[in-house]
Amino acid sequence: MNFTYHIPTKIFFGPGSLNQLSQIQLPGKKGLIVLSAGSSMRKHGYLDRLVQLVHSNGAETVVFDKILPNPIRQHVMQGAEIARAEKCDFIIGLGGGSSIDSAKSIAVMAKNPGDYWDYIGSGSGKGQPVSNGVLPIVAVTTTAGTGTEADPWTVITHEERHEKIGFGIPETFPCISIVDPELMITVPPLLTAYQGFDAFFHAAEGYISKIANPVSDMYALKSIALLNKYLPAAVKNGSDIEARTNVALANTLSGFVESTSSCTSEHSMEHALSAFHPSLPHGAGLIMLSQSYFSFFAEKVPERTIHMGEVMGKKGKTKDGHFFIDALRDLQQQCGAADLKMSDYGIQKEEIPSLARNAHETMGGLFKLDRYTLSLAETIAIMENAFR
Repeated sequence: MNFTYHIPTKIFFGPGSLNQLSQIQLPGKKGLIVLSAGSSMRKHGYLDRLVQLVHSNGAETVVFDKILPNPIRQHVMQGAEIARAEKCDFIIGLGGGSSIDSAKSIAVMAKNPGDYWDYIGSGSGKGQPVSNGVLPIVAVTTTAGTGTEADPWTVITHEERHEKIGFGIPETFPCISIVDPELMITVPPLLTAYQGFDAFFHAAEGYISKIANPVSDMYALKSIALLNKYLPAAVKNGSDIEARTNVALANTLSGFVESTSSCTSEHSMEHALSAFHPSLPHGAGLIMLSQSYFSFFAEKVPERTIHMGEVMGKKGKTKDGHFFIDALRDLQQQCGAADLKMSDYGIQKEEIPSLARNAHETMGGLFKLDRYTLSLAETIAIMENAFR
């Protein structure tokens, strides 16, 4: 029953909320807009709209558009260098979790010396304190997956050391977040599913974490229920604004879970997969692991998995919570994501022991937040059982 509740982000939620950027008080006079290396933000006019709204509100902008789906340290350092050279006094993340996470990390390095990995607290990071503060961050999310608009966390990969590690401090909470479901209608069906399941597992892992509490439980169960009801509809018809809005709400709620509870070791395992195989979408990797992972924990935390199954509409006769796995499988089938294979992304079964070790070495802190502490052998077994 002990918890700390701290979510200082001002969130503007709902269709049309992007327009708030022309009216609200911005945190500076010149913003670095961070977005992906892809074409979608320009193709769909989101970048132009953002620039026009910010300019109409009296601020200038500079664009940095190199971010990869699994963002890397090199681009954090490049973005920070541009922010300093251009004298930007705030950072805007436009896009999905990769762009907003990168914006947070760039905001750190724009004001602090050295290398980004100097501040990372696990793996080969040096764990130095962020002593010079962080530039203000504005998050404009165009996907519903990570909840990063409502939490302080950022996940970046050290591309040379194959370390994909999370980081966050109170100052990396966005000061302003825009969650406009109208910006999400162009996300393709399969990516909608991957992103939705990323939010789902933020909520589900946060619910079984040993630091879960009444506040995080409330957010987690609501997020799971919304995704179970509305994610298939958003995958089927991306223009369904009701479904998009409810999936977006579930995603933001999952960010609240991340701020009040935590992910667990499933995320550590997936980070290892995509650190070595960066073409693997994060949400897809979580889906691949999920049935094996939650089947293991259904026996360790049955009452928690029973509750999750119940909010997904399943009523089981057993007391071990395995009917949650049935509900999870059904949802993945409805979203066309039930047949994903690690082997399709170049992952080999022989790699799994080394990937499991990487998970423990780089993101070992999340293993400590499980209600049952996994051994390396058990981690390997979960990953091998998930392999196809």
